[in-house]
Amino acid sequence: MRQIEYDFSKFKNQEPTLVSVAVRTEILDKVSKAFIDKYQDATIINIGCGLDTRFLRVDNGRIIWYDLDLPEVISIRKQFFQESERNKMIAKSVFDYSWIDDINTNKHVLIIAEGIFMYLTQQEVKDIMSKLANAFKGAEMLLETTPSSLVKQNQKQDLIKDQYEIEARLQWGIKKGKDITKLNSHIEFIEDSHYFDYHKERWRIIRWLSLIPGFKDRFGNRIVHIKIN
Repeated sequence: MRQIEYDFSKFKNQEPTLVSVAVRTEILDKVSKAFIDKYQDATIINIGCGLDTRFLRVDNGRIIWYDLDLPEVISIRKQFFQESERNKMIAKSVFDYSWIDDINTNKHVLIIAEGIFMYLTQQEVKDIMSKLANAFKGAEMLLETTPSSLVKQNQKQDLIKDQYEIEARLQWGIKKGKDITKLNSHIEFIEDSHYFDYHKERWRIIRWLSLIPGFKDRFGNRIVHIKIN
């Protein structure tokens, strides 16, 4: 953090955001680890990796891990992490589908999309899912989703920019985890994990509001676990 020219202090008083990121990390680590325990020679594709360190936390000494992000992001990433035979970096946009040809995969593939799809349009998400469905049949995927109600609210007020001074806009969301199957006929819903169901004591007033029917579907993010058939 000290080596990155970024003002992290803007998050100091954003406890719900900090809890959300921590919970998101816990869920993704847990499900990724379970997948790797089941398929010990798995291939993992981390879309929009940023400076994520998940490979270091879940590596079993056998998996092959690909970190994919924009060239400028990967150039920063390489200041802190080194590639290896089992942990490779791909400096391409997710929309530059030539990255798919850079993947040497086996039949057990897990794709992770953390903090990315909600900033894309629904058509862009559909296009990505169509490419993934064609290229990685039988793969499983973990993707973070935001409620469609927050997307609608963001169209009236730029929530991300107003709160965090970040140039990003919510554009796509779903109400229920199972809604993800509407994106592509090859998607099979496995389960979803709602952030508000974890460490409830840390959510303060949200802990009680989440007991109201429909509240979680309107205001909380979740990790959706799917399979591509």
